[in-house]
Amino acid sequence: MLRAPLPLVSALLAAGLLAGCSSTPEDKTAGWSPNRIHAEAKDEMSSGAYDKAVPLLEKLEGRAAGTPLAQQAQIDKAYAHYKAGEKAQAVATLDRFMKLHPASPALDYALYLKGLVNFNDNLGLFSFISRQDLSERDQKAAKDSFESFSELATRFPDSRYAQDARQRMTYIVNALAQYEVHVARYYFQRGAYVAAISRAQVAVADYQGVPALEEALYILIQSYDALGMTQLRDDARRVMDKSYPQSTYMNGGLKGKSDPWWKVW
Repeated sequence: MLRAPLPLVSALLAAGLLAGCSSTPEDKTAGWSPNRIHAEAKDEMSSGAYDKAVPLLEKLEGRAAGTPLAQQAQIDKAYAHYKAGEKAQAVATLDRFMKLHPASPALDYALYLKGLVNFNDNLGLFSFISRQDLSERDQKAAKDSFESFSELATRFPDSRYAQDARQRMTYIVNALAQYEVHVARYYFQRGAYVAAISRAQVAVADYQGVPALEEALYILIQSYDALGMTQLRDDARRVMDKSYPQSTYMNGGLKGKSDPWWKVW
């Protein structure tokens, strides 16, 4: 078998390396100042091109390391991920920001944005089409969102974001209670009364003053009655009569699913 002369082999290797180098994308930001990179990234975000803003912000974070501009780049990158629907990346970026900059003046906003990421993820992009409300979805995102908003409201009660965070916390509590009642209703309508009682009791015990409690009490009353547990039924009925003297459930029972109690934010 013939072998190529060594000089030829070297030339071919060099040509391959040059070809590889020529295919490397040119960094158009090589001569840009950090301020220009930031301005370009903001322009991309303003136009909705969040996928183009993220790499610019990553470059800015590296070049302006240790400066307030680098912190701003991290926050902006988290926001870009959030707007692009990349929940995991947004949360990871915010967690990293809060770990690296625990005393940052933007910490309240970071907590607020983390709450929004999970809040909107839980609502679902097409919930208004499917008519599926938050109470029927997995509740982990709602609980994570509540924790972020709660920390914001506790640590930064005077923050410009605190009032909105409190309102969203109220919504989430209502949704979590409604979730328990939704599951209780599912079991009740299928004759699984013990399971229905268990879920309705969670709503009654863990959530106070929320709209879902009326239905939870009704499910308890009817489930206890179906199981012949008359004393517990009567106890639940007394609570219902005191709390909801004009209860629509006691007068009309469980009806078909009505319009969702919630509204998209």
